[in-house]
Amino acid sequence: MSERLPIHYHGKPCYDILFTQSFDELWDELAAFGCEERRICIVTDSKVDELYGEEVLNCLKGKCRKAVKYAFPAGEENKNLDTVRDIYTFLIQEGFDRKDLLLALGGGVVGDTAGFVAATYLRGVDYVQIPTTLLAQTDSSIGGKTGVDFDGYKNMVGAFKMPRLVYMNLSVLKTLDDRQYFSGFAEVMKHGLIRDAILYQWLIENMYEICDRDLNVLQEMLRRSCTVKKLIVEKDPTEQGERALLNFGHTIGHALEKHKNFKLFHGECVALGAVAAAYISWKRELLSMEEYYEVRDMFVPFNLPISVEDIDPQEILRLTKSDKKMEAGKVKFTLLKKIGKAVIERDVTDEEILAAIHEIYFSDEDTHA
Repeated sequence: MSERLPIHYHGKPCYDILFTQSFDELWDELAAFGCEERRICIVTDSKVDELYGEEVLNCLKGKCRKAVKYAFPAGEENKNLDTVRDIYTFLIQEGFDRKDLLLALGGGVVGDTAGFVAATYLRGVDYVQIPTTLLAQTDSSIGGKTGVDFDGYKNMVGAFKMPRLVYMNLSVLKTLDDRQYFSGFAEVMKHGLIRDAILYQWLIENMYEICDRDLNVLQEMLRRSCTVKKLIVEKDPTEQGERALLNFGHTIGHALEKHKNFKLFHGECVALGAVAAAYISWKRELLSMEEYYEVRDMFVPFNLPISVEDIDPQEILRLTKSDKKMEAGKVKFTLLKKIGKAVIERDVTDEEILAAIHEIYFSDEDTHA
């Protein structure tokens, strides 16, 4: 059964998240905001296109003014301004104007890229998020952040652009490989850790169903996880304060992503970054030792890493300083005061960050200790 979660922007209704288990309701949702007279372009990547491109295109054919599809090569390395330029060119050639609509069909790379195109093409056109990964469904499709990487620096160029709708067909999660699926789970776990201890406990209690991808359990999980993000982004839509809580695990996580040349998935790096942040929280006596080890070990049953090989801790420290979350020369670091409550700190030292990086660093020396 479909469920709807409304998102507000500056106190006014802005868009809905629809949780459903097929594409059957997509056209009715689009028709609700007058798509019969609009051109619609599906923006996707090569992998998602093979799975769902034609199915979604067929939902539109004969119902709107024009329906076309643009697929760019899959991969984080294509989340850049060159891809944006190619999409602009395609839209111009297809005659798209500012009354037309983009559908972002894919994971976070597609959603962020297509969203940035929507924010900037003709100074802004409407778009709809159709996230196809767990990572995108629980995190990147919600809240209006769009952007692309620049010279390897993650999300360095971007804009805030709210979608008209986030359409979540949970059945697509069945086609993800295990590594991609569990990568997304790191963001679900993050939402419980920073704001909802009851959700965190529920995730542990429903571990087997989540790992088996029971769609009804996943629908409840996503509704609860997205509600956490909803409450935070509604209070702080453009990241002036509280929204930085959502960066838990991301400061060191983003540095790891770049250091490993994106060979580790985003969620894997977030899990490692969350362990590092929890370690700093313990050393600052915000968490007890038992809480730290519980947080660390809870990533393991969901196939997420808690240690990493072949890294240069000093280089990762340097990369944290080039992160876009720097503010007046200081790293904004999200720590845990307890499970279910996060705080933003601006006084985390280089020594603390290095110690946390060494905590997650599995070196050859460890095997001989």
